[in-house]
Amino acid sequence: MFQGSIDLDAAMPVTATAIPDVLFERGLYWSSGRSGVVNLVAAHKWFNLAALKGRSDAIQMRREVAELMSEAEVAAAQREARDWMSTH
Repeated sequence: MFQGSIDLDAAMPVTATAIPDVLFERGLYWSSGRSGVVNLVAAHKWFNLAALKGRSDAIQMRREVAELMSEAEVAAAQREARDWMSTH
C-alpha cells in the first residue's frame, strides 16, 4: 500500500498516449493475481478497454482470459467495459 504523499502541484497529467498502457497494466494486474486475487472479469474488462484504445497486444490477452471464463462472465466483463466507457 502506498504510504507516501503526492505533491499535486508538481504532478503531471497522464498523456492520452499513456492511457492504453495504463489500461493494459490493469488487465495484467487482475489476470496475474498481483493483488492476491485473480479476477478474470476485471482482467477481461481492462484488456478490452486497452484494445479499444489501440493496444493491439491486449486483444490476444483478452482472448486468453476469455477462454478461462464462462459466457456469463464474459458478458459481465463487456457490460463493465461499456459502463466504464460511458463514464470516462
